Amino acid sequence: MNVQDEEFNQAVKNLFRGETMERASAARKLGHFKQGRATNLLIKAIKSEKDPVVINRIIEAMGEIKDAKATLSIIDYLKNEVEKPEEEQDQNRLFLIIESLMKIGDKRALKHLGILLDTCNNEIKTLTEEALECIDPNWKNNIKSK
Repeated sequence: MNVQDEEFNQAVKNLFRGETMERASAARKLGHFKQGRATNLLIKAIKSEKDPVVINRIIEAMGEIKDAKATLSIIDYLKNEVEKPEEEQDQNRLFLIIESLMKIGDKRALKHLGILLDTCNNEIKTLTEEALECIDPNWKNNIKSK
């Protein structure tokens, strides 16, 4: 087994069994590997994770890997955030969600991201428009035709 495989396996172990910061670091490391084989593991981990920092690192890692299999898991967190009153939303998480969905580029994210166009937060609105543009350059026309 090569060094990268050992590091990958150690990161997976830490993702599920480590202390909070070890789990966050493991998620980030798995993202840096940019290997699709980590996607299902990250999806499994995010379903049981309770710590907000670790959840954010997992979302970030999913974006780094750019595997469309992660889209629906990230959208679930987007839905949870937008259900909250705007002043209670985790702005940092919203940025990570938008950036990750933009990197993945899966068109299934378009309608969910579109909800954020109504936000009062100009930075989120601007990043959302960039994400929509990146995922589908014709998003404005496609939204009108639906």
